[in-house]
Amino acid sequence: MKNEQPQITIDHLPLTDELVSAYLQDNPEFFNRNHELMTGLRLTDSQRGTVSLVERQQQQLRQKVHHLEDEITQLMSVASHNESLFMLYSDLYLRLIDCQSANELLDCLAQTTTELLSLSAFKLFLLDTVTIEHQSLSANDCQGVMQNRLQTSDYYFGRLQQSEQQLIFSQNCAGSVVLVKLAHDDKTLGFLAISSDDAHHFDPRMDTLLLSQFKRLVAKLLKQHLAL
Repeated sequence: MKNEQPQITIDHLPLTDELVSAYLQDNPEFFNRNHELMTGLRLTDSQRGTVSLVERQQQQLRQKVHHLEDEITQLMSVASHNESLFMLYSDLYLRLIDCQSANELLDCLAQTTTELLSLSAFKLFLLDTVTIEHQSLSANDCQGVMQNRLQTSDYYFGRLQQSEQQLIFSQNCAGSVVLVKLAHDDKTLGFLAISSDDAHHFDPRMDTLLLSQFKRLVAKLLKQHLAL
């Protein structure tokens, strides 16, 4: 006589959250067949006490809508900021192209970064010696900083050591900086250094699209005006 397999009934299955969830997912018509549960089932709510399933769904939908509204507001704010920044860069490009001398070019760069962008300082370090004098030119040898911070990348965002700050800016910078390597026709010219009093302003996650266009134009114009 063959051994009969015992028949599994509901009494043999432990009722778990996973089992209930799987059943409801496999039977989406359950609440249609048991409509009274939608309003009769009471759920504990930490803020409102006891609510129905429908009320809990409405609350979750409202929270989701509020979250989406916050995300849309943030995206609109970022888009507006990016548009303003793009227009500023566009105006700067035209001003830089119209510059007739290296001094005028450096004046324009310094004014834009410190006044229009409300940043604290602007400096330019050049590998080759130049005949002009300008307050934006770093008077110290910053090749060590360049090798340390720009050896493998065209940009550095973040904080600098005090010794590096003194070399570039001849003063301590309490906030953050961006270093931008300048090169033209496969020749490295030096780098731009811009500082902000805000320690989080220049972040490594920043997008470099506008900076990429900016550095190429500045390098080209510097080489033209300074014959580097």
